[in-house]
Amino acid sequence: MRSYGQYCSVAKALDVVGDRWTLLIVRELLLQGRCRYTDLRNGLPGIATNLLADRLRDLERAGVIEREDAPPPIATTLFRLSDRGERLRPVLDALGHWGVPYMAAGPAAGDEFRSQWLAWPASTFLVDGSPDGPPVAIELRTPDGDIVVEAAAGVVRTHPGRAQSADAVIEGDPHLILALLSGNLELDAARGAGLRFEGDAAALTRMQPRVTAS
Repeated sequence: MRSYGQYCSVAKALDVVGDRWTLLIVRELLLQGRCRYTDLRNGLPGIATNLLADRLRDLERAGVIEREDAPPPIATTLFRLSDRGERLRPVLDALGHWGVPYMAAGPAAGDEFRSQWLAWPASTFLVDGSPDGPPVAIELRTPDGDIVVEAAAGVVRTHPGRAQSADAVIEGDPHLILALLSGNLELDAARGAGLRFEGDAAALTRMQPRVTAS
């Protein structure tokens, strides 16, 4: 692990998490929870195997992540964030919030995508528009996988997988899903662009875009 050699808290923090791929490893552990090595590899397309192993060793040495043995029949090593690593969540939240405007133009040629990555922008720019109403769930289906966005009691949460009982289902390319959820694309226009929507449109209305400066 290289050091900036500066007696400054920002520099000291970047000594630990400033190398390429490091914060994306933290992202995957925040989004997926305990991960096998192969889960991390899948969530980090483009990383070299030896580089991932090096970064994991550095983060473990710095007390950011911990490893544990999964019980049978899995019987493999799992990686998870330590308590100190979990304290990086607001850092990733702030970076994700800051980066949302750069996604407006859609993916660049060759950009990879994983369904769990939708959790950052969805939880960043959505608020519960009717906090006194009953809980609602929208299932987002992408070519890579599915996540669920739920609004209840004024809080918007996301989790991977499918909903037990979705109020609405949105299926299609992730950039169209993001455009619809962020309010940059109306539902009719999104459908015209190829997005598929089923269910109660009121559930979509419930997820209000957060008004914020870009």
